[in-house]
Amino acid sequence: MSKNFNYNYAIVMYDIADKESKVGKRRVTKVFKICKKYFLHHQKSIFRGNITPSKMIKFKDEIKKVIDKELDFVSIIKLQSKAVFEEENIGNNANPNESMII
Repeated sequence: MSKNFNYNYAIVMYDIADKESKVGKRRVTKVFKICKKYFLHHQKSIFRGNITPSKMIKFKDEIKKVIDKELDFVSIIKLQSKAVFEEENIGNNANPNESMII
């Protein structure tokens, strides 16, 4: 018997191919804007934050419409809450107020 969990926190990372071409730059910009709409910008192509299950569905639908599934990569790490992991930063943390050592 499998359990269904509601994941209320996520970390999103992406790598969009062909950033040097006009088409690639447009995809990068679109993916960035979609991520910014749902999550806090953490670093370069990394976002994180609280999200409801219904908003996660909307987020994934929007991302799928923009990316080229043959070339681009989007990773979503879903957690039940931000309290279930520990983050350790080494080096220059551009956003020290967003550090999440719990």
